[in-house]
Amino acid sequence: MVTSGIVLSKDEIRAVLFSSSGVEYSREQDDFCMRVMLDAAAYILKKDPRRIVFLDGRTFSRRYQIDQVVATAVELGQPWRILECVCSDQTAEMRIEEQRGSHPAKDRDGGLYLRVKERFQEITLPKTVLNTEQSLAACLALAGEALR
Repeated sequence: MVTSGIVLSKDEIRAVLFSSSGVEYSREQDDFCMRVMLDAAAYILKKDPRRIVFLDGRTFSRRYQIDQVVATAVELGQPWRILECVCSDQTAEMRIEEQRGSHPAKDRDGGLYLRVKERFQEITLPKTVLNTEQSLAACLALAGEALR
C-alpha cells in the first residue's frame, strides 16, 4: 500500500529542539514535544487534508496521551486510527539493545521498557493490533486495512 503519509517522531523532535544538556526525558518535556508534534500534524493536514500522519516515538502508555491526539484529530475534522504495535518482551529488549547508541532517545533501555510496561493503561478505543514479530508484509496488510 502506498500512502502520502508522513511520520512525525517525538524523539526526533526533542533532539532538534533541545541540546543534549537540555534533554530531560520528563513528563513535562515529553508532553511539550507531543504538543509540537501535534501542531506540526495540524499544519500538514491543513495544507493537505488527504495526508496520513503517523505519530511515533511515544508509547501512549497513558489514556490522556491518546485522548490528546484524538481531540486534535476531531478538532481538525480528521479521522483517526490507532495502530498498536506489540511484540514479546524478549523481542522488545533485543530491538532496544540493537538500537543502543543510534536511537535519538538516549534513555531507551530495558529498564525503561519494563517501567513503561508496568504502568501501561490498556487502550480501550478501537484499534488494530500489529504483532511486529509477524512479517513486515503481514503488518503492512493489517495496517493498510485499518487505514482504508
